[in-house]
Amino acid sequence: MGRNGRSIINRVDFARRRIDVARAVSEPRGVIIWGTPKNHERRSVPFPDVLSGLLEKRCSRRDPEDPVFTGSDGGVLRAGNYRNRVFNAAVARCMEKDETFPRLTLHDLRHTAASLAVSAGANVKAVQRMLGHASAAMTLDVYADIFDDDLDAVAVALNDVATNSVVVKM
Repeated sequence: MGRNGRSIINRVDFARRRIDVARAVSEPRGVIIWGTPKNHERRSVPFPDVLSGLLEKRCSRRDPEDPVFTGSDGGVLRAGNYRNRVFNAAVARCMEKDETFPRLTLHDLRHTAASLAVSAGANVKAVQRMLGHASAAMTLDVYADIFDDDLDAVAVALNDVATNSVVVKM
């Protein structure tokens, strides 16, 4: 699911572990409209190898142009139905089991993926492309300040460089 209730239609490249986002469907006032992704820019979204088996199973016997995720009737996955019937119910169950579990939205998952990528040291230009942002500055402005522990990693990296370098004593 994308922002504004847009379901993403995918082409999956298992060898490179990429999802090619080439088309999207929106649902203004309940009417299904096919079009291009946000900003009319197709993009490639990486996925971790741990998801390969699950995606391969889901994509088997499907046309590459067919949606990977569909509604229970096999048709377009409607954002409102999915959010209300599946996602919000799953979040509620998590919140019941763990009082510290935050209330999440589908869009929060996009933020989580981007934040984890930035925190893991992914190239900011790659994260920009993954998200379809117009600039790396926008990506950094939104996501770079999320992990305070990253400052600790900078201090450790600087210390490693300093202790492993030849420094002239003054």
